[in-house]
Amino acid sequence: MSTDIAERPPMPQPTPATPLLLLRVIAAVGIGLSLFQLYAAGVQPLGLFFQRPIHLGFILVLCFLVFPVFGQDRARGLLGWAIDGPLIACGVLVGFWVPSNIDIIANAIFPRQIDVVVGIITTLVVLEAARRAVGLGMTLIGAFFVVYAFAGNRGELPFLADWMPGILNHRGYTLDRLASQLTLGAEGIFGLPLGVAATFIFVFVLFGAFLEVTGAGKFFIDLAFAATGKQRGGPAKAAVIASAGMGSISGSAIANVVTTGAFTIPLMKKLGYRPAQAGGIEAAASTGGQIMPPLMGAGAFLISEFTRVPYIDIVLVSIFPAFLYFGVVYLLVHIAAVKQGMVGLPAADLPSVRKVLAEGWHFLLPLVVLVWLLVSGYSPMRVGFYAIVAVVAAASARALWSFASDGPTARGFAALCKDGLSLTLQALELGARNAVAVSIACAVAGIIVGVVGLTGLGLKFSSMMIAFSGGNMVLALLLVLLASLILGLGLPVTAAYIVLIILVGPALTSEFGIPLLIAHLVVFWYSQDSNVTPPVALAAFAGAAIAGSKPMETSFQSWKFAKGLYLIPLFMVFNESIILGGPLPLVLWNGFLAIVALTAFAACLEGFLFAPMPLWQRVLIVPGVIAVFWPDLWIEGIGVGALVALLALNWAAGRWDKASSAA
Repeated sequence: MSTDIAERPPMPQPTPATPLLLLRVIAAVGIGLSLFQLYAAGVQPLGLFFQRPIHLGFILVLCFLVFPVFGQDRARGLLGWAIDGPLIACGVLVGFWVPSNIDIIANAIFPRQIDVVVGIITTLVVLEAARRAVGLGMTLIGAFFVVYAFAGNRGELPFLADWMPGILNHRGYTLDRLASQLTLGAEGIFGLPLGVAATFIFVFVLFGAFLEVTGAGKFFIDLAFAATGKQRGGPAKAAVIASAGMGSISGSAIANVVTTGAFTIPLMKKLGYRPAQAGGIEAAASTGGQIMPPLMGAGAFLISEFTRVPYIDIVLVSIFPAFLYFGVVYLLVHIAAVKQGMVGLPAADLPSVRKVLAEGWHFLLPLVVLVWLLVSGYSPMRVGFYAIVAVVAAASARALWSFASDGPTARGFAALCKDGLSLTLQALELGARNAVAVSIACAVAGIIVGVVGLTGLGLKFSSMMIAFSGGNMVLALLLVLLASLILGLGLPVTAAYIVLIILVGPALTSEFGIPLLIAHLVVFWYSQDSNVTPPVALAAFAGAAIAGSKPMETSFQSWKFAKGLYLIPLFMVFNESIILGGPLPLVLWNGFLAIVALTAFAACLEGFLFAPMPLWQRVLIVPGVIAVFWPDLWIEGIGVGALVALLALNWAAGRWDKASSAA
């Protein structure tokens, strides 16, 4: 495994707050966690109550080592270690306790007091780890649900029962009962969310780390620039394509912005895009990376586990919606470039497609292996293991080929092996570090799942949703959108999806009749909106920092370019065949409807497609788009006919303008 030294992601460097010895301990724990996960994924699968607690124990230790109690800007000091030392020991206890006592715990009629005490410790350290790794919002939400479980006439906090509306009232639960629910079964912290994080998510995060360390990120960015750089607005289009590729490596829209945006945003500004536009385009494109198969920012694994739909089916049905999203962003970017009279970059400033492929074609092999194994029916966990093996094999073969071509020597071979081992260990540590936040978020989500199951809150929340929406599906979806935006203030996307689907999923399926898979996809798509929607727009803020633009202005630009994030889920709901399939003519018709409506909407938004669009045409497009959503074939037909006619008029106007200019 070899890559140019300048292209490697920088490893954490020692600072006054992170001594060299501590960095080595962090590296050892991270490498140990990754090796444990690889063993469980490819050598010997482990049972539920072995895999999940051990994984969580490693993650907690790593979290308290990486994130000091007083923040990373200060040296930890004696007081800091006095706090973090016991917490690290608690992390070891969490990973050790359930696996070593599983027979006693499983056969006990009533939980032992020592098990309850360990359960309380587990809950508390998970909440503290969430404060450090995810943010205070996640901890407060987890703590709120714990307090809610106690708030009842028979609970630890009976006085709070008077403060809750009747629909939210419940009997209340004791400390022993809640601790048992959260840590001694499969419905709490060690439940489904952490199970997905400890298996599928981790192994694919590790796969992404191996791709990143070996230089795949630069390969995808260079390939995107080589393919689109000569076109109008080339760097912006390259940002869209590169973000689609990088989204399969990175598990975060913000990480996607800072990696691809470091290249694309300065070039967009150089080409003529306003700084806020450049940052907004990158944020919108990077957010799309989280809905891009095959990984979908870990969402595909969670949806598969919740719905019991095979992972490969989730991937396949998500291809067309992701294509629509990136198509809308690409079209808006193209329209903006044409309106501003931009041209492409000179060929001399761009890499050659042939040269990029010649230097990095081996990075495509692991992705081919990944897709082939998924289609062949292998479990996602085993697929991730073999994909990592494929990355190592491809990078090693490439390095050996280069070594042989340059004239092999014994000293050179030893240096090559040392370099390969260094990169492997770096990838193992990077994968573990990257998994900390999502695993902690899933553990806190387990607290929420446990409390919802214990108190019956899910059914009550569904009743409230029906009451607020008055049974109107569009209003219900609007409520889901608003709730996802509010949750996105304090939660990462994955955690927001888990919380939201637990609370609103039952209502969407049972009361509004939305199919289970579509309900999960809609909630997952809407949980992305905190990346691009003012006033939150976390990915847009990251883009603004690189572009040197105002954060709020950049967030409005990202909101405009990411409009597909709000419309495409509506197509899923009102045109189910896009996701669930059906007769081929119906599927093709609904796909055609989606493409025409989104194209028309983009033209309406920008007031331009082939030529400037008069106001009356833009006004008429709005009812045409609404008609396309209408669950009636005749109204759909009228709507799409009107949209096609308006687009044809705009095309004719564009031809006329060109002819006039030529004359």
